Amino acid sequence: MSASTVIRTARQILSIEANAIRRMVRNLGPEFEKAVQIMADAKGRIVVTGMGKPGFIARKIAATLASTGTPSLFVHPAEAFHGDLGMVTEQDVVIAISHSGETEEIVNLVTVIKRLGVPLIVLTSRQKSSLAKYASVVLNLGVDREACPLNLAPSASTTAALAMGDALALSLLKKKGFKSEDFALLHPGGSLGKQLLKVRDLMRKGKANPTVESDTSVRQALFSITRARAGSCTVVDRKGKLVGIFTDGDLRRHLRMNGTDILKDTVGKVATRQPLTVYDDQLAAEAIHLLKKKKIDELPVVDRKGRAVGLLDIQDLLKAGFV
Repeated sequence: MSASTVIRTARQILSIEANAIRRMVRNLGPEFEKAVQIMADAKGRIVVTGMGKPGFIARKIAATLASTGTPSLFVHPAEAFHGDLGMVTEQDVVIAISHSGETEEIVNLVTVIKRLGVPLIVLTSRQKSSLAKYASVVLNLGVDREACPLNLAPSASTTAALAMGDALALSLLKKKGFKSEDFALLHPGGSLGKQLLKVRDLMRKGKANPTVESDTSVRQALFSITRARAGSCTVVDRKGKLVGIFTDGDLRRHLRMNGTDILKDTVGKVATRQPLTVYDDQLAAEAIHLLKKKKIDELPVVDRKGRAVGLLDIQDLLKAGFV
């Protein structure tokens, strides 16, 4: 097989799969809207099932739904008859994937599931199939030929099912008003999730955030810093509003000028006034950029009323892998 033939074959395969998606775009109608509404109304989870290659697509759809705020799980149709059927409750919605609509394991499973009165969304290319007869909604994949040169290996049909699953999950995301902040909460370990976290998610607070009033002695302020294992303390007035920040740098600078007499001074006299701050509802990525740009190690965190609510320490960010 020559290289040119390989390229030509690949282009044919990709064209067949692309055309399968284009047909779905043209055929999309009220059934799709109904399917999304059924999913939105679900009080339980979205259970996705499929056998063989469609089973892998079902797993991916379930994962996409879960990662975008909709509780979901995959149930293997064969394992369902050996105990896994207990995962499905009357509060759930089932999505079943079968190109032919006649996959024995899926059809048998669905007949049992329907006894629970669970809504069933079917993704198939055969609208008059056995599986389609049980469906609350049929979403037609419309694939009449696989991309496989032998028309045997699931290819165009699985591509179409995957695309339809994404369309369902992401349309549901939009309908439910799922936001980037919600995505971040479900993806705390990913780089994208980290970028979407807010300062309040990373800042020191409570006992880890040493906060003293401006008339506190420097000695006592140092004790507070030591107890919290921090590199600075936030200085506030009696109403809790930010006055300044007292850092190791402030201590060294005043020691050079005044010696140990500084320990008797009030921290309000030696603190850095009007320091750079960040709001607790700002993106953490913005705060990290500011720390790097200004080459500083700590940033006091305030709320929109100017009250000191936390401390962002670059050492914590380094340990957590954010810098």
